[in-house]
Amino acid sequence: MPDVGNTRARYRRILWFAARVIAQTWWYELLLPRIGFRAVAERGRTARLTRIARRFHALAVDLGGLMIKVGQYLSSRLDVLPPEITRELAGLQDEVPPVPFDAIRRLAEAELGVRLERAYAEFDPTPLAAASLGQAHRARLSPLDAADVGYDEAVVKVQRPGIETIVDVDLSALRRVAGWLSRVGFVARHVDVPALVEEFAATSLEEIDYLHEAQNAERFAASFAGDPRVAAPEVVWERTTRRVLTLADVTAIKINDRDALLAAGIDPKAVAKQFATVMFDQLFRDGFFHADPHPGNIFVTPVSPVERVTDAAAAASSNMTDAAASASPSYQLTFIDFGMMGEVPDTLRRGLQQLMLAVAARDGKRLVESIRSVGILLPSAETAELERAMTELFARFGGMGLAEVRQVDERELRSFAIEFGEVTRALPFTLPENFLLIIRAMSLTSGMCSSLDPDFNMWDAVEPYATQLLRDERGNFVQSVGRQALSVAGTVARLPQRLDALADRIEEGRLVANAPKLEQRVTRLEKTAGRIVSAVVFVGLFLGGILLRVDEPVWGGILIALSVIPFLHAVFAGLFGRRGPR
Repeated sequence: MPDVGNTRARYRRILWFAARVIAQTWWYELLLPRIGFRAVAERGRTARLTRIARRFHALAVDLGGLMIKVGQYLSSRLDVLPPEITRELAGLQDEVPPVPFDAIRRLAEAELGVRLERAYAEFDPTPLAAASLGQAHRARLSPLDAADVGYDEAVVKVQRPGIETIVDVDLSALRRVAGWLSRVGFVARHVDVPALVEEFAATSLEEIDYLHEAQNAERFAASFAGDPRVAAPEVVWERTTRRVLTLADVTAIKINDRDALLAAGIDPKAVAKQFATVMFDQLFRDGFFHADPHPGNIFVTPVSPVERVTDAAAAASSNMTDAAASASPSYQLTFIDFGMMGEVPDTLRRGLQQLMLAVAARDGKRLVESIRSVGILLPSAETAELERAMTELFARFGGMGLAEVRQVDERELRSFAIEFGEVTRALPFTLPENFLLIIRAMSLTSGMCSSLDPDFNMWDAVEPYATQLLRDERGNFVQSVGRQALSVAGTVARLPQRLDALADRIEEGRLVANAPKLEQRVTRLEKTAGRIVSAVVFVGLFLGGILLRVDEPVWGGILIALSVIPFLHAVFAGLFGRRGPR
């Protein structure tokens, strides 16, 4: 159990790091450009951001706990963070030393209520894997349990002792930092940081509850029941608690081990294509998806010819699509670690489907409309620049795979990335529930597929889904026209009554027009005018004080001192303010 002194020191280290980054960002990105030193701020930006990311990487590895998870989340936020930061954090993994076996034994025996020798026939003291929240050990089930479940080889996940306290400390620190950022007008107008932290907190607390993970594993397996492409480990409920999880041992070839795949006669390019399809099925068909599909959580399991025949028969009798049922591959994608799972509500899934159609059609305008309908962009967002940027993106890079993008001139790619990043970061947006996990899952999927197949093209992977969606849209066209006709008829029927009501309101002087965007612009103009006035007053007082000091040193000094007040208002007004629209 972590002692109180260590937890306090941990809390202070997180806050101190965040305070330094906020202060440094405020100085270089907000203050210096306002007082005419924009060139100075821009000159060393790349090196500065890289240093910040490296310092956070070192801090996360040193502290472990949720800090590594925070870094992994940040590495997927290509939409709001500069590439210097996301690139540096992209390789952040659970680089933590294993817990001594004696501590693992004590925790497991306390949870299971019996000694390990009675709970398992064998228990390997050397960890199979060590992560920031827990570690896994191979074990052999007792003869009684093995007879009950039909197998004896298992993997046992045991929570790191004291991790619940560490998670509480980390979340307290993150909530404090979110509170600081919510008071910075520039940040609050673009993203609801406290809401993101609460979503991260909910996901993290679920991840350290192994009963919840066991339920997720069974739900995931049920989603792909009868599907020959996907497998998941069975849960040994008799040896599972909130802090100990026992699963069937399904370890096989790691999905990113190209040499082992080739040695087993498995084409890595085919694996990449199948993996992308399976992830799309989770997002767009099931609405329940694995949000942490990194290489350590997915195995490729070779399937014998007899098993393939059995799987194909099961697939044909299930409700699978024809393409999936006829696939009957020589291997399965075996997913493990279901602590971080995401759900896509029906309304969001429909919005994502429209977004996919826009991507497949290379339609920048429709893509922006889809992003707005999903609820990412706030109603006040001016999207003309984003539409232009998306159109340029499709025109220049549309249809390219990662290998082709790598052949583009680095200066052109960097210039476009900077411009596109500035456009997206300037927009007010929020993220629907679980959208952070969707971004993470898709980012990891793209990276994994590109590592398996350097020529992998995500556009080609999206196309079959887009084609099916277009067929569905055509099938629903007649129904849509009928609904629209009924809606128009209802509007026409109500029109005379509404016109009468409008005439009454005009006669009584009760007609009011709301223009929220105009009001926001007027408010911004008023604030800008106030700062200009302060700047003029500052110049007048300052110059007057300098001139008076020759003959009236006292009055000259007073005027110079008074000029500090309008100077501070002109420089700092607008940097801090109320939180933006929610």
